[in-house]
Amino acid sequence: MTPDHSINDRSIAERTIIELTVNGQRRTVDVEPRTTLLDCLRDTLGLTGTHTGCEHGICGACTVLLDGEPVRSCLMFAAQADGYAITTIEGVSPGPGELSVVQDAFCETHGMQCGYCTPAMILTAHALLAKNLTPTREEIVDAISGNICRCTGYAQIIEAIALAAERLRGTNQVTP
Repeated sequence: MTPDHSINDRSIAERTIIELTVNGQRRTVDVEPRTTLLDCLRDTLGLTGTHTGCEHGICGACTVLLDGEPVRSCLMFAAQADGYAITTIEGVSPGPGELSVVQDAFCETHGMQCGYCTPAMILTAHALLAKNLTPTREEIVDAISGNICRCTGYAQIIEAIALAAERLRGTNQVTP
């Protein structure tokens, strides 16, 4: 008598077809139901700017924007993102070879050290500044509080976000 593996075989064989809009582009993806959004973005779509950190939702390295809101992609199944607009670090620049205002401010203020947390910090800053162009220092600190940086004291990250806010308001123009 052969063992009945039908339950296990079925769960392995099941796949889910989902529609994601990633960085403005519609993508049809065939994933296992247990695939995280993080793994889908990195392994299936090749968007490796979204970093794997703790895989428990604590460090924030895997942060992406889901309909403009920061979410931990390691805590979300790809199938849960079906139909939503996802923005990764690859999608924030205005064009090839260009930096967003936030990215430029991070470079100018040295708002990164090793760079591992930087994509998530930049995406979090984009979400904050999309809602509030005049954030206080406390609002900036609160916004990035879910993103751990092990290299800096956060001072330059906060400075970068404040500089980006000034530039987006037009009060601090980049000099040629």
